Amino acid sequence: MSFAHNLRGVMQEKNLSQTDLSILTGIGKPSLSQYLSGKNTPHRKRIANLASALDVSIDRLTANVPVASTELPPIACGQRITINEAAQRLGKSPQFVRVALQNGVAPFGFATKVSGDHYDYHISPKLLGEYIGEKADFSGENTCATCHRRALP
Repeated sequence: MSFAHNLRGVMQEKNLSQTDLSILTGIGKPSLSQYLSGKNTPHRKRIANLASALDVSIDRLTANVPVASTELPPIACGQRITINEAAQRLGKSPQFVRVALQNGVAPFGFATKVSGDHYDYHISPKLLGEYIGEKADFSGENTCATCHRRALP
């Protein structure tokens, strides 16, 4: 069984539409649509939010389903963030992250077209951490000048 199958089943049992679930959880209908289609699987915090709104256990939604872990180590200053890691932290697909970077709508990085359909991607550890509300580790030997520049007056 998939997360999508489990979520659909609970919604049918409770006679809820995507709109109803969106209102209950504050999760946008496009995200719910991706979860229900199986295109994306939410991270644990979002699954907990869904389970609470649906008044079911987290296990009911995740039975037999590998779930993206939020148990990733904290983002460190100067750490190179890959597309796949950003996607995992965001609970999105790698393609979603690539397109957002290419279109300039991701507030945590950018893509530079190098030739034809080939891009180089840059994801700022600090901005990604702020975007997902994760407290980043910017202390000790993991610090870098880029993350600790002071704003000019």
